[in-house]
Amino acid sequence: MFKARLRATFAGADVRVCTAFWLFGLINNVLYVIILSAALDLVGPDVPKALVLLADIIPSFVIKLCAPYFIHLVPYSLRIILFAVISSWGMLLTALAPAYTDSGSITTKMAGVVLASLSSGAGELSFLGLTHYYGTFSQAAWGSGTGAAGLIGAGAYAIATTSIGLSVKATLLASSFLPLIMLLSFFFVLPRDPLRQQQRLPQPEAVAEDSEERDYSTSDREDQGLLAEPVHASTTHSASSQKPTTPISERSTFAHNLRRARALIVP
Repeated sequence: MFKARLRATFAGADVRVCTAFWLFGLINNVLYVIILSAALDLVGPDVPKALVLLADIIPSFVIKLCAPYFIHLVPYSLRIILFAVISSWGMLLTALAPAYTDSGSITTKMAGVVLASLSSGAGELSFLGLTHYYGTFSQAAWGSGTGAAGLIGAGAYAIATTSIGLSVKATLLASSFLPLIMLLSFFFVLPRDPLRQQQRLPQPEAVAEDSEERDYSTSDREDQGLLAEPVHASTTHSASSQKPTTPISERSTFAHNLRRARALIVP
């Protein structure tokens, strides 16, 4: 009975899709865990460990706040390459900084942590968006991978630096090659036919709102934030007062969305 229910639960699951998204979730988050595990070794006992935590969280938060409004302009294949390069660069910068904990060395290490954080935040947005093309099993695999990152990252760092006896520098250098798994998962494990088929579909062209809609969106709707319902043009305008629609510039759209998002953060 249990085996039958288990088979029914995973009916239709693609092994390649689940494997790829599990690895995406694991690699995208494991560097974050490794950096936090190495916090004491990175800054020394005289510097607050919260410095590493802030450098690991704030850049990711900022990129998650801003990137949804423009990251769709970058193809997924290019995004994955950029994430892997930036993550590896950040870990190499952290690992190759001098071992002593003066201000210059700590600044270099924190710069590496910031790069890894930016890559992780943008990667989370992209991979979650990618699950749209692969169904609910991809979301489950992603969530499982992110959960495993905590155990595997902390456990691997502890085993490498204690049981195996590797130095902190060697452990961080080894972890800088982990983003290569992300590249292999995307280009060789993940079936990309669903993504290619969706990208061939025509995309609707964005059009500008009329002047009354813009006035409303920058004043009254600003208080409602992202939860505000869309406002449609009034049907009472005469034909002479209506203006032809024009494409919205990416810059104005981005600024408008930031104003709407501000209400979610600033009371």
